[in-house]
Amino acid sequence: MEVILAKTAGFCFGVKRAVDTVYEQTGKGNVYTYGPIIHNEEVVKDLESKGVGIIDNEEELQALDEGTVVIRSHGVDRHIYDIINEKKLELVDATCPFVKKIHNIVDKDSREGKQIVIIGSKKHPEVQGICGWCNNKPIVLESVEDAQNYTNETGADISIVSQTTFNHNNFNKIVEIFEKKGYNVSVYNTICNATAQRQKEAADIAAQVDAMIVIGGKNSSNTQKLYDISKKECANTYYIQTLDDLDLATVKSVDRVGITAGASTPHHIIKEVHGSMADEFGKMLEDSFAEDNRISPGKIVKGTVIDVKEDEVILNINYKADGIITKSEYTNDPNVVLTEKVHVDDVIEAKVIKTNDGDGQVLLSVKRVAAEKANEELEAAFNNEEVLKGVVTQVVDGGLGVTVGEARVFIPASLVSDTYEKDLTKYKDQEIEFKLTEFNPRKRRIIGNRKVLIEAEKKAAKEALFARINVGDTVEGAVKNVTDFGAFIDLGGADGLLHISEMSWGRVDNPKKLFKVGDQVKAFIKDIQGEKIALSLKFEDSNPWLTADEKYAIGNVVTGRVARMTDFGAFVELEPGVDALLHVSQISRERIEKPASVLSVGQEVEVKVVDFKPEEKKISLSMKALLPEVDEDFADDAYVDEAIVDEAADEVPVTEEDTVEEADAITAEE
Repeated sequence: MEVILAKTAGFCFGVKRAVDTVYEQTGKGNVYTYGPIIHNEEVVKDLESKGVGIIDNEEELQALDEGTVVIRSHGVDRHIYDIINEKKLELVDATCPFVKKIHNIVDKDSREGKQIVIIGSKKHPEVQGICGWCNNKPIVLESVEDAQNYTNETGADISIVSQTTFNHNNFNKIVEIFEKKGYNVSVYNTICNATAQRQKEAADIAAQVDAMIVIGGKNSSNTQKLYDISKKECANTYYIQTLDDLDLATVKSVDRVGITAGASTPHHIIKEVHGSMADEFGKMLEDSFAEDNRISPGKIVKGTVIDVKEDEVILNINYKADGIITKSEYTNDPNVVLTEKVHVDDVIEAKVIKTNDGDGQVLLSVKRVAAEKANEELEAAFNNEEVLKGVVTQVVDGGLGVTVGEARVFIPASLVSDTYEKDLTKYKDQEIEFKLTEFNPRKRRIIGNRKVLIEAEKKAAKEALFARINVGDTVEGAVKNVTDFGAFIDLGGADGLLHISEMSWGRVDNPKKLFKVGDQVKAFIKDIQGEKIALSLKFEDSNPWLTADEKYAIGNVVTGRVARMTDFGAFVELEPGVDALLHVSQISRERIEKPASVLSVGQEVEVKVVDFKPEEKKISLSMKALLPEVDEDFADDAYVDEAIVDEAADEVPVTEEDTVEEADAITAEE
């Protein structure tokens, strides 16, 4: 059997760009796409597993208070952008550039008073988005019949655009109808080049094969068009979403099979289908018949070894010709040494492959007999849901070939792990565990599943973790990911979030300067909410406020570093976790408008503690108190008047209620 794979199958430029854009946003928290990023359930499910939510309508968007909204590849109408901007959400625009071009065309031409005609599906999100960029009411035509029934009642000039995935031939027919009606028409062929090329290639392949397979999401408009085009050329056309939907028995007897896929179909799914078909049909036995019915292909015979060579074993099978077992038909192990493994007079059971190998001898196979016996064991393991072990002997397009004894199991790429793995070569020659999720030797479909074991192991580890941990427990784990707002710690079953505010008693500006992936961290559990674990490094015995009353008693002279400044004062870090307020009136005996005029962030200052409230964790400082007293006769009357009017001399200003409230407000903002 010959399998022809379309060169243009799979993600187009716009879809790949959109999907990559969303994956880049994962891990930030509160990431949403406005509608499914593409029409492919596998991709959408994988993104959901990584925390990406979906906003289905304007009401859900209006209810959102924070987060990142990614505009999908189909685009949206202008009003959605306005809502996102008004609510001050982070906007990431992944609209396909070809779709964005259409938005610009209809925006410009509708402003000039032209009637916009959109050729495409009224229900498709791309068309709905295009309508939202028109400054007058657009007309949407879905078919040639719609075009024939259309009448330009306003007499305005017409601008025609198309949905990027519309059928190219039907688009040309509709344009021809408009031209024959004599309308003044500006035609913009906005069908994506990749779409037109994919449709042409699908038609060409379908015309020369016995069966055609079209892969794509059930809601994908462009995949449906590929199916329709292929069906016209090849009656045996099948529409599937994944390898699981493909029944190989339906195409087993044909000579040529074609494969194409929609623009929103991931390449790993295409490879799974292509790789599985190549694997299943590449080993079909040659159908031949023996002159003597005692020896025929598929029959099991016993023979006595009469000679052993480096690359073959010769048997006496009591037939007019000897039996030959090549090294490759003796075992799947390429390192076996036949002369050490097999000896003259050994009795071997083998399966007849050909009655004439071209030299008049019978070609036999030992490994296929062993494979059949192994298949019996596999069937029992399948029925009993046993965990199997096997060695990865082959990495093919779309999955892994695993050898169990002399039997071969295929594990599709989507079932190798619980996350998508781009490079499967790391599994080559590795022993792995898996379960069988499908066992059908008749269809030659023996499918393994490693993903289910990983998910079960993680689930068990998570349950065990939550069963033993409590708020206040000290735990240890490895840093799994570091973001701007914190670090995720793998606790062995679940991740805990070490928020930036819990990393130190002091101020942390950038978590990535403190942690890197793989670091071991010992923390305590601050809170548990459902499956969310909040961690902290602010152990109580290291709380700097425990000894602050001695270090920073009123009257003590201490040094600190200016951490930040406001108009009313500077916050001085006396030690990590202990900040104190140096009010502007306490910096100098001279009047100062702003602290920044005499101080700078990072500057070390010597100060005197003038107030200490341990229950509120508030300390007030003064630089002025350390300065020499000013001769009253020398003081300037005008200066004294202004300073005294400010009530700075009544008592230490930084302890006044309004100043404390100001400081609290600034601290809360920061």
